[in-house]
Amino acid sequence: MNNRRRNEKEIDKDTLCVNDAQDAHNMLLVRGGSPLIGELEISGAKNAALPVLCATILSNGIFEIENCPRLKDVFTLIELLSSLGARCEWQDEPDERQGAITNTPCGTTLKINTANIASQDAPSELVRRMRASFLVLGPLLARFGIARVPLPGGCEIGSRPVNFHEAGLKALGARWHVKEGFVEVTARRLKGADIVLDFPSVTATEHLMMTATLCEGKTIIENAAREPEVEDLGQMLNAMGARIEGLGTSKIMIQGVKRLSPVRWRVIPDRIETGTFMMAVGIAGGDVTLKGTMPSYLDAVITKLRLTGLDIETDENAGAIRVFKKRHKRLNPVDVTTSPYPGFPTDLQAQLTAMMAFSSGVSVVTEQIFENRFRHVDELRRLGADIRVEHRSAIIKGKEMLTGAPLTATDLRASASLVIAGLGADGETAVFDIHHLDRGYERLDGKLRAIGADIDRR
Repeated sequence: MNNRRRNEKEIDKDTLCVNDAQDAHNMLLVRGGSPLIGELEISGAKNAALPVLCATILSNGIFEIENCPRLKDVFTLIELLSSLGARCEWQDEPDERQGAITNTPCGTTLKINTANIASQDAPSELVRRMRASFLVLGPLLARFGIARVPLPGGCEIGSRPVNFHEAGLKALGARWHVKEGFVEVTARRLKGADIVLDFPSVTATEHLMMTATLCEGKTIIENAAREPEVEDLGQMLNAMGARIEGLGTSKIMIQGVKRLSPVRWRVIPDRIETGTFMMAVGIAGGDVTLKGTMPSYLDAVITKLRLTGLDIETDENAGAIRVFKKRHKRLNPVDVTTSPYPGFPTDLQAQLTAMMAFSSGVSVVTEQIFENRFRHVDELRRLGADIRVEHRSAIIKGKEMLTGAPLTATDLRASASLVIAGLGADGETAVFDIHHLDRGYERLDGKLRAIGADIDRR
């Protein structure tokens, strides 16, 4: 095992994120009552960018990743790649002052040179910071025949074991050992296999698909995840020279190849950020056009939001969604159950719960993906929301008005739900521990401020 790493002090200054400079400002102050009006550009998707960055390990050379969002999670992964020996640098620098206060695009092109990756030992302090970092395991194994990665961390939203990853990599011929919190995998030769996932796990599908591209023979993944981010990763791998069929379906077939080549790739729009802004308009009222997005990624969400009374216009060709609602119009209650794509996404459950707290009746939101994803409910109650949790469902009795209060963010999506709830509350809402927010949203406060929200980072 080659344990050679770059010292943290040697990591390029280019890996610093706009939000990193704001670490000392860990609170957002939201004053409710202002409608949202204007246009916003949607950033590249966090959940697409992270596996795309991991996939660069599979080939030796220079990649250019366009529309890569500047987020804490992205920068954690850049640190990880740098520690393995990759050279990462941004091709165009944003205006940090301007980007922090407006809706100007901040995501840029990231250049990654993987030619000098020498270490197959991922640093524990980085992988334990973010669950998606675990996705470097398979690509390192496929390229070098060996990898050592700590068990992953991330938001505490429920049990997310790595057993699907373990079973899949073993099926491909890997030897898997866990010792002192680290997973070590080795393989003299990886061979294709038929793999059936017990659950359509996004990360397991991405992980096994990346690894299988360099396996000998054919791999079939049954009950595969169908999310747009999975399909986008597969299309990038195909552009690199992989032979993958069935993307966007529950059966993905990968014919292994001997080598892959670097590519220039553009990260798809963030459908979760898009949905979050749509629900922000639902709470605050107003008229907002979201540009640079993909309406078709949000069919299930748009269907439900229209039932609440939101007026929504979509233009797939232009990549735009217009959302408008009169400020004092009450929302209709809806019942929603989260499910894998193309169902209603779990990553928008907290935001919808916040929105339904302002409805004119009783809504039931059922969480089927993660068992611990109602931690935002106690915080919403501090605003006066009438919500009770029974098993895996939140029963929400909507109110005409909530009142601002100090709140604490508990995870990434919960933090967004508290911020947008504050947009509709009377008075001031202080949301603390917003480092969670900065992991997955690119300047959420700046974008909201650009369309009329009264919000400050303190």
